[in-house]
Amino acid sequence: MEIKRTILKKLTAWKQAPARKPLLLQGARQVGKTWLLTHFGASEFDSVAYFNFEEQPDLKQFFENTKDVPRIVQNLSLVHGQPILPQKTLIIFDEIQECNDALNTLKYFCENAPEYAVASAGSLLGVAMSRGNSFPVGKVDFLHLNPVCFSEFLSAADTKLLDFLERIDRIEPLPDIFFHQLVEKLKMYFICGGMPEAVVALLEKQDVERTQQVLQNIVNAYALDFSKHVKNKEIPKLNYLWSSIPSQLARDNKKFLYQAIKQGARSREYEDALIWLSHAGLVHRIFRISKPGLPLSAYDDLSAFKLYLIDVGLLRRLSFLDPIAIREGNRLFLEFRGALSENFILQHLIANFEGTPRYWTSGSQAEVDFLIQVKNDIIPIEVKSDENTRSKSLSVYTGLYQPPVRIRFSLRNLKKDDGLLNIPLFMVDYTEKLLNLSY
Repeated sequence: MEIKRTILKKLTAWKQAPARKPLLLQGARQVGKTWLLTHFGASEFDSVAYFNFEEQPDLKQFFENTKDVPRIVQNLSLVHGQPILPQKTLIIFDEIQECNDALNTLKYFCENAPEYAVASAGSLLGVAMSRGNSFPVGKVDFLHLNPVCFSEFLSAADTKLLDFLERIDRIEPLPDIFFHQLVEKLKMYFICGGMPEAVVALLEKQDVERTQQVLQNIVNAYALDFSKHVKNKEIPKLNYLWSSIPSQLARDNKKFLYQAIKQGARSREYEDALIWLSHAGLVHRIFRISKPGLPLSAYDDLSAFKLYLIDVGLLRRLSFLDPIAIREGNRLFLEFRGALSENFILQHLIANFEGTPRYWTSGSQAEVDFLIQVKNDIIPIEVKSDENTRSKSLSVYTGLYQPPVRIRFSLRNLKKDDGLLNIPLFMVDYTEKLLNLSY
């Protein structure tokens, strides 16, 4: 089974770019960076020379002793067992954050040997923690890999439904036969989320228990990363904070409360742990803004934010919500006061739009779940987890700021009425296209 990752188009553009630099593919652990690069290399190059600095620590010596690219390539060719050829071989440096000298050497590949195609992969946290001269500023191209999105999930789950969504070119209700099938596929996505191994376990193996175990293994691996990268005294704080996220999102007011981590917890005690999780790409911190001005970041209220996980499947697993909920109507979408649906929408907005969304409140009168900046427009977004879409928050916001269009994600059909664009949850990947059609 193959999941068609849309980022492959960007990788092809990188290969063909006349001023190509070494590539650094970043992303949280387990999102599929290694598979993506090896798959890309196998389809676009004559050969792939793969090196993993975590599995082969002895490789580090090649970069410690010299910055001479021909000598490094010669040594790597001996390990690879065949010549590494300019333009024809894709050199992959995996887990590059484990070798700062190799990270630094990307500078010399860029300056002295641009004919070699070099793609490296590293965890967000490991690369961010590089010190001193390790990082080759201005000498690398960047790409970021997110978890598998719902449209990519459909490429493996049901290509006919994906083709149907791709062909939509007007805002009108979807036929019921397609709508209901897409809702059922969305429930499946809420079970596995966007971690590729979990997607494969559910779709190819059709094994829910295996899917559960895969997700638990990922959660456990993240916890082990805590102990690998932080001081021992900080590990309990990270675990407390990480474990508190489902309960934080289960409250009606999802504003993050340090007191909900542990009785007596204070912000200054947990701020470093929060920054760590954010830099590792495991959480998304969404700030409240005082008003919807440009740029959104200029109006951040740094004292108020909501915290979501990188992936809805991981949130479901961390929350101990049993997959049996898939049989119980729309329960998956409604649990935790709609937190799963909000997390799902947020992770897709982050993948599809530049800039991190914000949220807005008007005292206790109204709260708009997300705000995104599209060109020079600020678009308010509400997420509803069912067909019941009654809410006054968008009306309050509209009365104050008159946005050009408002978005509501729900389980209602596609429709635009009086400036309100209702988008079914499963069409979040097409938000930008639908916005363009709605103006």
